Amino acid sequence: MIAGVLDRIVTAPASYFAEMNILPEVILVDDGSRDNSCEAIERYITAHANPDISIHLLRHARNRGKGAAIRTALAHATGEFSIIQDADFEYDPAEYAKLLRPLLADEADVVFGSRFAATGERPVLRFWHSTGNRALTKLCGMAADLDLTDALTCFKAFRTIIAQSMPLRSERFGIEAELTIKFAKRRARFCEVPIKYRPRTHIEGKKIRAKDALGIIWAICRSWVRNDLYADKAAAMLGAMEHAPRFNRWMADTLNPFLGDRVLEIGAGIGNLTRLLCANQGCYVVSDVDKRHVAQLRSEMRFRANVSVAACDLENSEDFDRFHGTMDAAICINVLEHIQDDLRGLRNLHSALAPGGRAIVLVPQGENVYGTMDETLGHYRRYSKETLERRMKEAGFAVERVIEFNRVTYPGWFFNGRILRRRSVSRVQLWLFDLLVPLWRRIDTFLPWPSTSLIAIGARGDYDAET
Repeated sequence: MIAGVLDRIVTAPASYFAEMNILPEVILVDDGSRDNSCEAIERYITAHANPDISIHLLRHARNRGKGAAIRTALAHATGEFSIIQDADFEYDPAEYAKLLRPLLADEADVVFGSRFAATGERPVLRFWHSTGNRALTKLCGMAADLDLTDALTCFKAFRTIIAQSMPLRSERFGIEAELTIKFAKRRARFCEVPIKYRPRTHIEGKKIRAKDALGIIWAICRSWVRNDLYADKAAAMLGAMEHAPRFNRWMADTLNPFLGDRVLEIGAGIGNLTRLLCANQGCYVVSDVDKRHVAQLRSEMRFRANVSVAACDLENSEDFDRFHGTMDAAICINVLEHIQDDLRGLRNLHSALAPGGRAIVLVPQGENVYGTMDETLGHYRRYSKETLERRMKEAGFAVERVIEFNRVTYPGWFFNGRILRRRSVSRVQLWLFDLLVPLWRRIDTFLPWPSTSLIAIGARGDYDAET
């Protein structure tokens, strides 16, 4: 049967792919099968060599489950979008166009083919199978805060880069619920489209059993309770800051007085500060070098008419050509320490500013507290006040002032990164810190030790960044 399914995958959507100029790749994962599936696939690949479509066969030495197979496939996927296709005829590859249209139109990041959405006709399912599926969909929808009709559909399409950045733990069928909840927690845009469904029976080879419902419930509960959303530890720390709204407001209030009408934000990440800073500007350009973050920013900012999203590398001068001399303010928050050539980065900021424009640059302070937390975040360095001022002046800025920001966390950063040698932020610590931010804002300037961060305000001088 696998050769027939593969042939359907290759031929059924071929005209749509040609029309949309899509070059598909097919990744098949043999999950420790004991029949001749691999030999059948290899014969098909040899007999149907086609330069317009690449087919890759990956193998598991033993059977590990559907979740493990999806993880293996995702690790090798290179396309912008991925579609999960079971190796049977329950879901029809001819309907790939339905799944891809909302993605290609940038109307969604995740598209589910629903077996229960309203259509002209639908197959009649087994009562207990249908009832169990709807109950699990409700539970999964509660965990994801989504009103879905078919959370456990095996016909899903999504932005590959988002799925690849998530740690997926489920080995078996719980992967469907885990994907749903984690996409939702990452604030992906969802869409459901009605599809045709041709259910198999257990006699015909359907593998899911009643006991698998317990595994799915466990996957739902685990994904609901845990915020295990980022495979990369640095991204996880960035994501954790989303749950520190009081601290983000404190930082935004500190930066707001220095903004103008046209603002460029470099290295915005997932937009924790952007949402607080962009409301009152006529033109706000938010950017990042990470494609995952750019995709999420586009999703987050789609209803803000004054905001545009761009991919921009602080070290790449060509990325700044489009902004040359046009911006009233350039914001660079916790970015400069991540690049090797910080002077080039500052000169690129300078080039984007209009006469009289300002750069607002926040960096970590304290060369002597560089530790494991900095290593995890990918910091090349921490700064002293003198080093930051010198670098700003070398880039052509007239330094108006340097603000010492957030003294409260300096001892904790030293203790966690140098003494305990931790590589992540405790959510309990972060929650307690954020809860008490109103107090910290009152006492911060009176604390006797250095601040965790420095904020330099530099006005554009006469230096030409192109020289």
